[in-house]
Amino acid sequence: MSTLAWLYIFVGLYWAYCLYWGFKGALRSRTSEDYFVAGRSISVWVFVLAATATSFSGWTFIGHPGKIFTDGLPYAFASFYALAIPFTGVLFLRRQWVLGRAFRYVTPGEMYSDYYGGNAIRLLTVLVALLFSVPYLGVQLKASGHLFNVLTDGQFTVNQGMFVLSAVVVIYVACGGLRSVAYVDCAQCLLLAVGIVILGFVAVHFAGGWSGFTEGLANFVKQDVMSSEKLTPDNYSRHVAMPGAYQLVWAGTDAKGGIWTGVMCMTYMFALMGIQSSPAFSMWAFSNKTSRPFRWQQVVASSLIVGIILFTFTIFQGLGGNILVAKGILKDPTHKDLVPQLINLLSATSPWLVGLLAVCALAAMQSTGAAYMSTFSGMVTRDVYRHYMVVDASDQSQKLVGRIGVFVIAAFALLVATRANSPIVMLGGLAVAYGFQMYPALMGVCYFRWLTGRGVVWGLVAGLVAVTLTDKTVEWFPFIAWGRFPLTIHSAGWGIVCNLLVATVVSLVLPDVPEVRSAKQKRHDFIQAVSGIPVNRRKYVRLAWILTVAWFLIGFGPFAVIGNNIFSNPNAPATWKPFGLPSLWVWQLVMLVVGIFVMWFLAFFVGMSKPVPPEQVEKLHREYFPQLANESDPA
Repeated sequence: MSTLAWLYIFVGLYWAYCLYWGFKGALRSRTSEDYFVAGRSISVWVFVLAATATSFSGWTFIGHPGKIFTDGLPYAFASFYALAIPFTGVLFLRRQWVLGRAFRYVTPGEMYSDYYGGNAIRLLTVLVALLFSVPYLGVQLKASGHLFNVLTDGQFTVNQGMFVLSAVVVIYVACGGLRSVAYVDCAQCLLLAVGIVILGFVAVHFAGGWSGFTEGLANFVKQDVMSSEKLTPDNYSRHVAMPGAYQLVWAGTDAKGGIWTGVMCMTYMFALMGIQSSPAFSMWAFSNKTSRPFRWQQVVASSLIVGIILFTFTIFQGLGGNILVAKGILKDPTHKDLVPQLINLLSATSPWLVGLLAVCALAAMQSTGAAYMSTFSGMVTRDVYRHYMVVDASDQSQKLVGRIGVFVIAAFALLVATRANSPIVMLGGLAVAYGFQMYPALMGVCYFRWLTGRGVVWGLVAGLVAVTLTDKTVEWFPFIAWGRFPLTIHSAGWGIVCNLLVATVVSLVLPDVPEVRSAKQKRHDFIQAVSGIPVNRRKYVRLAWILTVAWFLIGFGPFAVIGNNIFSNPNAPATWKPFGLPSLWVWQLVMLVVGIFVMWFLAFFVGMSKPVPPEQVEKLHREYFPQLANESDPA
């Protein structure tokens, strides 16, 4: 049977699975709460798999190995997002779940507006969701079209493939809402992981096994050393050494040895932490039946399993791609062509596997898109249509508007995708940098009552502007000279500095009136009573933050540059002992182990993600807010 036949068979089976859950979700979505937050009934392992799929998706499957292929091991520090993304969850998910359970929030706009007062934060939250969802969804859809363009040998153009493949995801999301998204994501998570692992083995196999892989990598580095253009400021190969802690350049593309300095890697992690601080993940938190799955997703599924996969199999693909190009096996792919070309290597011997891997890639790319379509439509419905247009909107009308919203957001994303020429990872990086700007708002709701509504609003505006003026979008303003990522600091870093500075100053200059302070204090007393750190673990809080900050700075921040040569000479492959791995790769693996320990320490040992019984939330809510006991739906 031909490769194309297998491709269509596996895609057909996958689509049938998606549509099954779409129609089943539609039958179970009797109320708007059922449709937008799955009736708050998502079970433990469904959330573990669905949240993991949403966090990593096509970004990880296609873009990540491709950037390692072009930028080498310094970019591979981005693999720490397997831990940095759920770190945000450790800080905020459990507390948001408590608030959603107690006050029946459906969207984060309802939560922020209720806590801070006023509607500015509600509308800004919808804006952030739009800025996050459209480019992030667009690059996933564009990548799916490109994949099918390569695998069908040009039978579909990129745009044709993109529109065809997007149709099914729009249908099942519009039909079943977040419940359908969650159950489809379960399969997508497994397909994502299996596909990455298989492709890692494929790259090593075609490189000549492990010995061929290490020998090929050594030869590749020796060629770098002979070219001054491929060296870092310390004259190391740019593919196996970080180009410094920072570089004082205005345009990141001018950095010697590449842009991925220690500061750039750390602030890029800030951006990726924006995935679980984005408004969409607030709705994931509200949709859970209990808070039990959070720590298992954060520590086991994401940090441990995905972390190991990223620091091994995606690097096999990325570095292996360079080896296969040198051997003449691959046709000098770009960053976005690498994975499709690796899949195509199996066409002659295992055409069925090509079909399976194509579905793995498709599932990875659609998992994120589905979640953001669903959650954004919910925010538009609840925070715009229901709040401003039809206050007493029925469940049926809300579901209808939500379904229309899915089609609208998909249309916007497709429009962006047809016009976007940026690498998938970097355009997605702009989206998550916007999402990261929700951090101060979450910090205020969950921890710091002195942050005021006006402070958070103006801080968020400042952060969004700073991100726009320091990312690729700076090209829209030709009069600005500093270019993208000035001083090799990611736009998320510039954004959050401006955001926190403005939010702090405005909050101190314009504090809340006494009545508001009292109401916020009561809310924080409730959160502390329900989900505070256990008394017998509070003595470890200072140690926890010392470990966290040290890991950020040393593991993948400015001090990670010591990993260049701490174990061996990056330019001398003969010193790469005992496994033939350059020093920086060994450093990343060591810091992965340290990071997994830090995540376990925070989530399990200190108890920041310790499960909270739903009955306890409801009991204490009645005690702290007896006047709200009978209210089931926020205005």
